[in-house]
Amino acid sequence: MRHHQQNILRVLAVGMLVAMGAAQSASAQSATAATPQTPSTAVGYVKTVTGEAWVTTAGQRAKAVPGTAIQIGSQLKTLADASLGITFKDNTVMAFGPDTELTVDQYLYAPAQGQLQLGASLLKGSLNYVSGVIAKLKPEAVTVKTPTGIIGVRGTQFVAKVEDVQ
Repeated sequence: MRHHQQNILRVLAVGMLVAMGAAQSASAQSATAATPQTPSTAVGYVKTVTGEAWVTTAGQRAKAVPGTAIQIGSQLKTLADASLGITFKDNTVMAFGPDTELTVDQYLYAPAQGQLQLGASLLKGSLNYVSGVIAKLKPEAVTVKTPTGIIGVRGTQFVAKVEDVQ
């Protein structure tokens, strides 16, 4: 139980660090209209990594380092004792604890056209989610699927944990 609590605290800490970095980068970015993203367009970037984590996009597996691009269809994976923090273009922040797997299923950020969508699948592990512009403008456009249900985002932050079935 103590190890589980440490993992949750690690995810929360990484999430806070990534959120602070997102706030700093948001001030450097303009809030201009975006064009709809294609699968080959970066929709976010790795901000923090501790331990070993991987990003697999279009069959290409790359070690996650700060600055690694995240695209629609990217699969993110942390190994034991690892954590990963990513920030999307709309400043949504996701932080992952050890032994976590998540796939970015959908991402559309064109606020001037009212086109907003963020969908992800959390297969296992822990996730700390902090809302960005998409959830603030259109909360129903954000979903996180798990093996047992779908989380609809209606607030600004949540923590989820999906455990392996033994």
